Amino acid sequence: MTAPAVRDHAVLDYYTADEVRAAEAELFTRVPAGMPMRRAAFGLAEVVVGELRERTGGIAGRAVTLLVGSGDNGGDALWAGSFLRRRGVAVRAILLAPERAHAEGLAALHRAGGRIVEAPPTAHEPRGDAAAREDVAEAILGLPDLVVDGIVGISGRGALRPVAAELVAGVRCPIIAADLPSGVDPDTGAVNGPAVRADVTVTFGALKPVHALAAPYCGRIELVPIGLRLPEPNLIALEPRAVGAGWPVPGPFDDKYTQGVTGVCAGSGTYPGAAVLCTGGAVAATSGMVRYAGTGAAQVLAHFPEVIAAESIPATGRVQSWVIGPGAGTDTAARDRLAEVLATDLPVVVDADALTLVAADPTLVTGRAAPTVLTPHAGEFARLTGAEPGPDRVAAIRKLSESWQVTVLLKGRATLIASPGHPVIVNEAGGSWAATAGSGDVLSGIIAALLAAGRDPAWAAAAAARVHALAANLAAHSATTAGAPISASPLLSHVREAIGTLRELAGEGHINR
Repeated sequence: MTAPAVRDHAVLDYYTADEVRAAEAELFTRVPAGMPMRRAAFGLAEVVVGELRERTGGIAGRAVTLLVGSGDNGGDALWAGSFLRRRGVAVRAILLAPERAHAEGLAALHRAGGRIVEAPPTAHEPRGDAAAREDVAEAILGLPDLVVDGIVGISGRGALRPVAAELVAGVRCPIIAADLPSGVDPDTGAVNGPAVRADVTVTFGALKPVHALAAPYCGRIELVPIGLRLPEPNLIALEPRAVGAGWPVPGPFDDKYTQGVTGVCAGSGTYPGAAVLCTGGAVAATSGMVRYAGTGAAQVLAHFPEVIAAESIPATGRVQSWVIGPGAGTDTAARDRLAEVLATDLPVVVDADALTLVAADPTLVTGRAAPTVLTPHAGEFARLTGAEPGPDRVAAIRKLSESWQVTVLLKGRATLIASPGHPVIVNEAGGSWAATAGSGDVLSGIIAALLAAGRDPAWAAAAAARVHALAANLAAHSATTAGAPISASPLLSHVREAIGTLRELAGEGHINR
C-alpha cells in the first residue's frame, strides 16, 4: 500500500528570486532583447483588461494608474500601460524614481499617449488630516478604476518607502501587483512595514515563495509564462486534485486491516477531549480501523463506537501507525508511553505534549529508522530547536528536518512540511479558520490514518493539511455557522466532506492504492 513519491503528483513549483534571475539570464541568451519584458507586460495588460471588464462591464472610458518604481518591475508596468492605452484605457503613470525609470517602457507609454506624473519627493502633509491626505492622493493618483503596483520586483527588500507607502494608502480601488506585492519579501513572504495588499498578483515566468507564504497580500495569483527554463524546485505545493487522486479508498479485495489500522495514544483525565478529537480525525480520514490506547476510552467510544479501545499500548493490538501526544501529559508515565511507541518500527506522528517530551530528549526520535512526523506550532518549534522559526520559515523547517532526519509539519496559515532530501511542501489554507483549540489534534489523527494506509510521510502530512484546511473552511461557511468562528468539533464533522470534494476535483472514479 505505497503511494507515488511527492514529485509524481501534480504540484505547483515555487522559485526563489535568485533562481528566477538565473533563469532569466539564460532566457536573455535565447531571445531578442526586450522580448521577455513585453511578454510579461502583455500578460499583465490582459489581466487588467479582464478585471476591468468583470468589475466595470468594459474597458471603454476606464482609467488605470500605474505606480512605477525603478528597474524592470517598473518597466513591466510601463509597457503594460502602453498596451492598455492602445486599447482605449486612460493610463496615468506615477514615477517614484523618475531618474531611474525604465527608459524603453517610459518611451512606449509616452508614444501611446499615456500621462506621466512624477511623485512628490516627500510624503504628503498634513499627516493628521485624513480628508486632506485623501485630497492630495486623489490629485496625484487621479480617479482610477484599477491601480497597477509596479513599485519593486523580486530584487526589492524591505517595506515601502514613505512616498510609496502614502500613495498606496491613498488607493481606493483594487490593486493589481506586477510579479509580487511591493513591500513583501519575495523569498520569505515577510512583511516588516507598509506593503501593498493586492487583489490580484500577476507573476511572470514562475511562482515565487511569496505567493504561497504571504497569500493574504497577493490575492488571486495569475501566472504569465515567458519561456523560463527552471531547475527542480525546493518549494512545492500539492494541487487539491492531486490530494483527491492520491487519497486511499478501498479496493475490491480490501478489508478493514488492509486499509490501514491506526493507533491513537492521546488524552488524559485533564484533557479527555484531545482523545476524542485525535481519534475522530483518524476515523474521519477513513482509516480501515482505529485502535485507541489510553484513559479516555469511555469518552472516545461514546463518540465513535467503531473504535477498538484499550487502556494500555500493549493491550491495543496490531496497528500500522501511531499518533501520540495530544492531551497525553508530560509526566514520567507519558514519557514511558512515548518511548514505547517510538521503539516500534511503525510510522509515528508526534504531536502536542509528546513534542514537549521530545524537546527535552531529542534522542527519542533522532535515532529512528521508521517514518516520524513532528507537528509543531511556532511555540513548540521554538522548544524543539531553541529558537523561533523567524521570517524564513522554509529555511528553519528544512534545517530541523535534515538535522533530525524526520518529517516536520510547521503549522500556520501557510503550513510547511519538510522531509529529508525532498522539497519543502507548502499548504496555503486560504484562511485561518483552523486556528482554534483542538484542531491540531484532528490534524494529527488524519496524518496517522494516511501513514497507516502506506502513504509517504511528506505526502501524508501535506494531504492531511489540505483536507484539514478545507474542512475548516467548509465548517466556517456551513449553513449553521455562516462565516462565524468555529471550534474543532465542527471542523471534524466536515473532514469526510472535504475528502469527497477533493476526490471530485480529481475526477476519481477508480481505485488509487
